[in-house]
Amino acid sequence: MKKRLHFSLILSFALLIISCGKEKKASENSTPASTYSIDADHSKVQWTAFKTTAKVPVKGTFKEVKINKSVEGASASAALEGLEFEIPVSSIFSKDTIRDAKLNTFFFAVMENTLSLKGSFKIDGENSGTLALTMNGLTKELPFNYEMSQDTILINAPMDLNNWQAQAALESLNQACLELHTGPDGVSKTWSEVVIDAKILTVRQ
Repeated sequence: MKKRLHFSLILSFALLIISCGKEKKASENSTPASTYSIDADHSKVQWTAFKTTAKVPVKGTFKEVKINKSVEGASASAALEGLEFEIPVSSIFSKDTIRDAKLNTFFFAVMENTLSLKGSFKIDGENSGTLALTMNGLTKELPFNYEMSQDTILINAPMDLNNWQAQAALESLNQACLELHTGPDGVSKTWSEVVIDAKILTVRQ
């Protein structure tokens, strides 16, 4: 009886040592989880505005995007949650220097406190989110849809400038571009609708 008990204790102790060794080895071989962050230098923000009653598109970009509050996430989309950014309006670029000067002088400069566009991201679902965008002294929510392309987040956000009370700025721009925004029907029109498309590159660490 004593021999059996002694053998059982030795066997239990041996199994305990082997088990601990396996756990330690598994822990040593485990790979740390990846984290994601936003690469602002290689991200692009594009916009599409519209003119004339035929709604002719006018496209451009912002050449500079600053991150005021960076975030790390367990996934690429999670790296957007709570991220805060700033876009100087002087970085607007439409491949037409005269148009860019008019947009700065007769549109953004007419608004209140709009040397920069500022905002923060909130992810609402698997393919949707909300952007708290500050422009013309107002912060309003801008819903957006997004999809993933490898480590790049593709964002699409149609916006109505009237939600930021930009009517005076739109009228000012329309007057400055009166002939250019006039179609064959003789009507000059600058639409309040603008579509934002962003390609946000993430970095996996």
